[in-house]
Amino acid sequence: MTVRLRAALYLRVSTARQAEHDVSIPDQKRQGEAYCLSRGYQHVETYVEPGASATNDRRPEFQRMIEAGTAKPAPFDVVVVHSFSRFFRDHFELEFYVRRLAKNGVKLLSITQEMGDDPMHVMMRQVMALFDEYQSKENAKHVLRALKENARQGFWNGALPPIGYRIVAAEQRGAKIKKKLEIDPLHADTVRLIYRLTLEGDGMSGPLGVKKVVSYLNTRRIFTRDGGRWGIGQVHRILTRTTYVGRHEFNKRSKTRKINPVGDVIVVEVPGIIDQGTFDAVQVHLRSRNPKVTPARVVSGPTLLTGICFCADCGGAMTLRTGKGGRYRYYTCSIKARQGESGCKGRSIPMDKLDNLIAGHIEERLLQPERLEEVLATVLDRRQERAERRREHIAELNKRAAETDLRLKRLYDAIESGVADLDDPALKERIAGLKAIRDQAQADAERAQAMTESSSQQAVTPQMVRKFARTARSRMRIDGGGYRRDHLRALAQRVEVADKEVRIMGSKSDLLRTLAAGPGVGPATPGVRSSVLKWRTGRDSNPRWLLHHARFPSVCLKPLGHLS
Repeated sequence: MTVRLRAALYLRVSTARQAEHDVSIPDQKRQGEAYCLSRGYQHVETYVEPGASATNDRRPEFQRMIEAGTAKPAPFDVVVVHSFSRFFRDHFELEFYVRRLAKNGVKLLSITQEMGDDPMHVMMRQVMALFDEYQSKENAKHVLRALKENARQGFWNGALPPIGYRIVAAEQRGAKIKKKLEIDPLHADTVRLIYRLTLEGDGMSGPLGVKKVVSYLNTRRIFTRDGGRWGIGQVHRILTRTTYVGRHEFNKRSKTRKINPVGDVIVVEVPGIIDQGTFDAVQVHLRSRNPKVTPARVVSGPTLLTGICFCADCGGAMTLRTGKGGRYRYYTCSIKARQGESGCKGRSIPMDKLDNLIAGHIEERLLQPERLEEVLATVLDRRQERAERRREHIAELNKRAAETDLRLKRLYDAIESGVADLDDPALKERIAGLKAIRDQAQADAERAQAMTESSSQQAVTPQMVRKFARTARSRMRIDGGGYRRDHLRALAQRVEVADKEVRIMGSKSDLLRTLAAGPGVGPATPGVRSSVLKWRTGRDSNPRWLLHHARFPSVCLKPLGHLS
């Protein structure tokens, strides 16, 4: 009985313009179904990617297809595409994913570029992929050149216009309608107001900073173009964008957000909303208030809780505010400070009282030997369980590698004795698959063993706990009053302030690492946040807080009645 191969179709177009030609999604689907029918394949799945570039793998349907194709067992045997350029326009990435699928027994087939599996056809596919990549890059160059020429002629290239402007039709050239910017009277007045507040204030005070301008707009319900609330970033962009003085800069940044050379930037003449003198005065004002000229306060500031203290109502940071020329210092909700009471009702608490409350509570409750042992007991138990599971996993991986190696030896013995033919494609594929399984198992076992060795912890004894508690209590205080920030932050990494209570939260794992390291190895901190102002802008590392895992049981509440 002949087994029918199961086929999945992958359909993609880059732009709506492509959909008008012979590579449209419906046409690709029709050709793919006919291809499967003519070869007796069973069509089991279709992945459709409309409007996605093939120069990278940031495509949801593509990733879903790869995940299915590399699963064991795979739900299909072949992936059918109209052409290899529908799959990828990067020769390296194309081969990478072709091999990933092939390792799981899934082949990539092209309707219009049929290829075999021998070395010559593989080379031909790679050459075609190089031409596809070259063509993609050339197309990108031509598109950018056309956009730059359009900008040189003073036309708008189709992006969302800056606040205060709207897009209007300027002239028609054949089937294309050229567009330009004109001033939007409704929102242009808001732009002028923002500049006036920055330079002159609201009539009751002097010039306002960006945060004060945002608070002024939100408090008076002056909305953004889409009806939302203003933020610091939006206002700052309005105050620094040369478009508002009649010079819009096109192609200022690349796709990677790097600033392009001056020669690549095209200046488009647009109607100005702000005069040049006003714009220049605002730039001077902003430079004089730029926070980048001072170190990040979260790291080097004098306050104990800056960077870890937050408002329980809105989640905003509690930052330092002063009164009476600096004689009074408070922790105040930053959302209220930026947006007024419309953002958060907020609260202000004297700095020394909140500092004393947090430090005193940690000393009295957490830094007691019995309490430390209670807090760390569950962590130590879980670590022991994880270590045992990891050892079992390593043993299983080593067993799999040994069994696979034994199978390979049997195949080699069969080849040497003449029972099997090394030129048999099926045998070659079998040997390659077994080697991949063996090598992967060995690599996984080595990695797991290295993790086990690096995470092994020194046994925590009652004597260590008592010494740690005693030393931490003494080192957290500074002679003459006050506390050391780095020592306190090894014990509490987040503080939430509500009307009637304060919640102190920390990581049991960090506490265990600090304890195991010993009290004599410098600041008891699990790692100081970087003072670089652009730290973790892409949120691609340093996992977010998991508060339900990080709280010290029964150590997170304290009345606030005496702080008023």
